[in-house]
Amino acid sequence: MHHQWAPYPPLGWNSWDCYGAAVREEEVRGNAEYMAEHLQAFGWEYVVVDIQWYEPGAVSSAYRSFVPLEMDEYSRLIPAVNRFPSAAGGQGFKPLADYVHSLGLRFGIHMMRGIPRQAVHQDTPIKGTTVTARQIAHPNSICPWNTDMYGVDASQEGAQEYYDSLFELYAEWGVDFVKVDDIAASRLYDTHLPEMQLIRRAIDRCGRPMVLSLSPGPAPLEYHEQFAANANMWRVTDDFWDLWPLLHAMFERCEKWAPHVAEGRWPDCDMLPLGHIGIRSVDGGGSDRWTRFTRDEQLTMMTLWSIFRSPLMFGGELRDNDAWTLSLLTNNEVLQANRSSRNARQVFRDEQDRIVWTAEQEGSEDRYVALFNAGDEDAVVRVTLEQLNIDGAVQLRNLWERSDAGVVQGEIEVKLAPHGAAFYRLSRV
Repeated sequence: MHHQWAPYPPLGWNSWDCYGAAVREEEVRGNAEYMAEHLQAFGWEYVVVDIQWYEPGAVSSAYRSFVPLEMDEYSRLIPAVNRFPSAAGGQGFKPLADYVHSLGLRFGIHMMRGIPRQAVHQDTPIKGTTVTARQIAHPNSICPWNTDMYGVDASQEGAQEYYDSLFELYAEWGVDFVKVDDIAASRLYDTHLPEMQLIRRAIDRCGRPMVLSLSPGPAPLEYHEQFAANANMWRVTDDFWDLWPLLHAMFERCEKWAPHVAEGRWPDCDMLPLGHIGIRSVDGGGSDRWTRFTRDEQLTMMTLWSIFRSPLMFGGELRDNDAWTLSLLTNNEVLQANRSSRNARQVFRDEQDRIVWTAEQEGSEDRYVALFNAGDEDAVVRVTLEQLNIDGAVQLRNLWERSDAGVVQGEIEVKLAPHGAAFYRLSRV
């Protein structure tokens, strides 16, 4: 059932890369307004508030440990009113979600796996039960990088009811997308499959379709069936930032995960650290900056994410986009490959780090081919039509340049700058 809620890779904006844990309501509204005006027509629709929206004193991506969090009487975290003024009077995220919906967009939030430590220490109630927070907590199951939560012991009475009450609240708010953190991979405990299943049941019971995204990564490949059975997208990498070694490593990750891409089941390459990022984030080895990726690296990232069919979640402050950055997000021909290609796979990768991928266009005999120079020097990248299992001549369409590139027979050849890419659609002549 849940796979039909994300028939295409989700496209949206997430607050983490630019605002860390400290995003404020006016910034969310402003980015939503930009998306509605400039990006919605191209398929962008999700506006996602990332971690610690319940922490009144959050100032950056550096978490403040063991601080008081905003919480209701049933052990559930709620928005900090000083950062989200429309949440006053117990309204939670409903007013903000209503505003996002009024723009024709969808609203998402981040949540941490587990139950607030302060709920456990105060032994507060679980809605709809006589059970309290301390009875369902797993105090030895902690997040290694954030002190907000204890894990939930799925074997305890009240564990499912706790997650049911969370998603009942999120449904009342009008949430369409939930990113659950500290669950797909853990440096301490492996993947948290029991809590993943509690969350899946809770979403299915809440009466509102919600796309489920799992973080962080790298999600273990051996659990691909469990991820697909419970979620719509899951991270195949740890936090991805604007550093070439991290982008270079994604080729191998995508190659391994490509056979498991399917409708409603999207291995996730993480957010796009493009444009103006790091405004209140100190992660990724930088602070307030424009992306450190060169333009060639930006094209490589967008090409790989698109042919692989990763979800596309923009991480920068949208309102500061320049024409170049906006052009990366509004190329219909590239976005069509992300939306409706099939069977993406690596054709080859040679010792000089010349890489070729291909995929088919759904409902057509057309094909896609992406050529990458992942090396540090200029290089000519070639692929024969025979390697692509194509007979005869083809018409090339250069997707990034939005121009026809002639008829070729035999092989496709392009000279690429270091860390550069070319992306073509092939049609039979």
